[in-house]
Amino acid sequence: MRHVDFSPLYRSTVGFDKLLTMLDGMAPTDQSQSYPPYNIERTGDTTYRITMAVAGFDEAEISIEAREHVLTVKGEKAEDTEAETTQYLYRGIAKRAFERRFQLADHVEVTGATLRNGLLHVDLVRELPETMKPRRIAISNDAGKAAKQIEATQA
Repeated sequence: MRHVDFSPLYRSTVGFDKLLTMLDGMAPTDQSQSYPPYNIERTGDTTYRITMAVAGFDEAEISIEAREHVLTVKGEKAEDTEAETTQYLYRGIAKRAFERRFQLADHVEVTGATLRNGLLHVDLVRELPETMKPRRIAISNDAGKAAKQIEATQA
């Protein structure tokens, strides 16, 4: 029997959580990490947060762009002038550039981003337009109204 791995979809989409949870329950998940590690959290009924561990990067070295249902986070380290004079015995902190893309569902918008203690937090919200929101239709009671009479004119 073949198993389909939906974990790449689950890790890179926001707003499809109900569908992906159903698909995820049908197949085993692969919890492999990639650089940089990140979390996708649901913080409310219509709000989400992506948290990425970007140790060593500052605000000027990270760019965030949302276009056509795709959120792209890029990180590029600036040239380090001290690297020429520094001799590392062990270098475990990655300084490589990265680009991470997240597929956004319809009507999911980025509301803000903060960088604090090496963690980049990107806040998202799903706002449905008024035309798509459910609305209540009032039911009128015609029994209380008097019947209309049609008057005829004589010629």
